[in-house]
Amino acid sequence: MSNQTLTSEVMLVGFPGAPEYLESFISALMFLIYIISLVANGSVIALVAFNGHLHQPMYLIIANLSASDILFDTVTLPKLIAKYWFGAAQMPLMVCIFQMFCVHCFGTLDSFLLLLMAVDRYVAICHPLRYATIINVRMTVLACGACWVVLAPFFNVIITIRISQITLCDRNKISTLFCTHTAISTLTCMEVSSLRVTAFTFALVVLLSCLALIIISYILIIKEISSTSPENWQKAFYTCTTHLLVISLYYVPRVFVYIVTNIPLLKIQNEVNVILLALYSFVPHLANPIIYFLRTKEITDTLQKVLRKKFRFCFSSVSFQPGTENS
Repeated sequence: MSNQTLTSEVMLVGFPGAPEYLESFISALMFLIYIISLVANGSVIALVAFNGHLHQPMYLIIANLSASDILFDTVTLPKLIAKYWFGAAQMPLMVCIFQMFCVHCFGTLDSFLLLLMAVDRYVAICHPLRYATIINVRMTVLACGACWVVLAPFFNVIITIRISQITLCDRNKISTLFCTHTAISTLTCMEVSSLRVTAFTFALVVLLSCLALIIISYILIIKEISSTSPENWQKAFYTCTTHLLVISLYYVPRVFVYIVTNIPLLKIQNEVNVILLALYSFVPHLANPIIYFLRTKEITDTLQKVLRKKFRFCFSSVSFQPGTENS
């Protein structure tokens, strides 16, 4: 190992194999995605935060999910944009490990928040008379806080500590969009098979356990509403479609990628894997606010009221009086 050189920096490749003439388009697209995500998710957070009638459990969970999406994009996209705009592909290893922790932490957080969303819908539909006592604002705030401070970090801090102790030799290129467990572990000259198994197991446990509980909750919901009148069935199903769309955007591509990247017979090229990573990492962050605005009546009505008030103020502040113009 005397001929191996240790490195304290890594280089972000971005989209591997992308031709040089596409770099401007890629950077502009990533910048547009980031701005839309900030505006859309920021609007959801602002509407929930500054409108008292939206201080309800479901909307608080939605606001937390939007905050997680904004932070995920802020941790990943500016560095990716800087790589294409300014050639700033280098980053210290410790910064890469911090980014890795945040990426997996916010991904884990989304799983738990989506589970809370499913539990809220289950109690609202299957136990409507007890909803106010089981699910309330205080309990929702505490549950969301536990997801942020306890659950999401707990499942990632152990892996982060172990990865921070590895040594990189010779290779330093992160052939993906941001730092992840897999991307960093492939650069080391140490034996890290047990680390990879541990990281994969933790990720799979969180992903599949939350998904299983969500599926169970919706099976119980379907069972409950199937015995009600057609009008109640349609109303209950409509309230669930928003959450089902959000859940599908999050889980379906992730489960697919986990399967194809960890079963040897289903291996796919790294270029395709990175494109899939971009799709399931960033597209839901753009789609979720649109789904909330289109499918959640209270949020849509609140947004319309805010916009009408703003436009009314803007037009009322502009007055034209005859004879006041300079000749």
